[in-house]
Amino acid sequence: MSQQRRGLGKGLGALIPQGPAAPAPVESAQEAPAPTEPTPEPAVVPAPNELPDGTYIEEIALTSITPNPRQPRTHFDEEALEELRDSIVEVGLLQPIVVRKVQGEEEPLYELIMGERRFRASKSAGLDRVPAIVRRTEDDELLREALLENLHRQQLNPLEEAAAYQQMLDDFGTTQEELAQSVGKSRSHISNTLRLLHLPGKVQTRVAAGVLSAGHARALLSVDDGEAQERLAERVNKEGLSVRALEEIVSLRRQGHDVDEAEKSRRSSGRLSNPPQIEEWASSFGDRLDTTVKVDIGRRKGKIVVEFATMEDLERIIKQIER
Repeated sequence: MSQQRRGLGKGLGALIPQGPAAPAPVESAQEAPAPTEPTPEPAVVPAPNELPDGTYIEEIALTSITPNPRQPRTHFDEEALEELRDSIVEVGLLQPIVVRKVQGEEEPLYELIMGERRFRASKSAGLDRVPAIVRRTEDDELLREALLENLHRQQLNPLEEAAAYQQMLDDFGTTQEELAQSVGKSRSHISNTLRLLHLPGKVQTRVAAGVLSAGHARALLSVDDGEAQERLAERVNKEGLSVRALEEIVSLRRQGHDVDEAEKSRRSSGRLSNPPQIEEWASSFGDRLDTTVKVDIGRRKGKIVVEFATMEDLERIIKQIER
């Protein structure tokens, strides 16, 4: 089978050192053909920088992985598996499975510890190899804490961040509240980031590639129709729509108006379009405060609008600004 296209992000895989590359087979002097041109020197592969518990990540052939015989779960929803398979076909496997090595180095075999749904869906999607966390300890808590520490320090794209959060919830029994406290984010930030995994595969690909911002992606979550989300995402890229402009289009669409009415509405209101830099500042400020921040530029002056949900949320935002 031809090599499958790899996904753009790996979630927790982005937080874990890569495993050692497999050594290339050495040909005997008699069998090696005479080179016809100078052979470039091989690249030097650094030794893997493992986590403190010896954990690392590498791509493993599905045929070398056996299911966990102690898996308590016996029923897997077929429809959910098909949805996961389709997502893997579209954007790759974002969340690595977790395995442990059960045989020597020459013919390594692995036993699945966590991620049987991903394992089954990957096989169904026709993948040959999958990213896997190779664990060398039986201490779940040690691995969990090491991953949380790296998640707190690493800069991930929004989709990788969402996949990492989901894996912490699925594989390690972490609650959203615990996760929020561990990584220094609010519960609403965790929840909103996780929602990015509900976007269609093509939209997720744009987010993972950095051609669609997290602010644009969050605006698209208000649209129920997946095909409409894809059309709007394409329009953002083609027309260079700001997050604010996209929010207006989505708002008009929810009210039953044609999306093109958004442009007419903005022009007739007398508001000036925000320069791209202003939109970037608003998005960055919103990410820092973990809420929606809007900037309106008028003819003579402008204003900044910071949204909050409850009095407790307002108190949190004020404390964040005062830091």
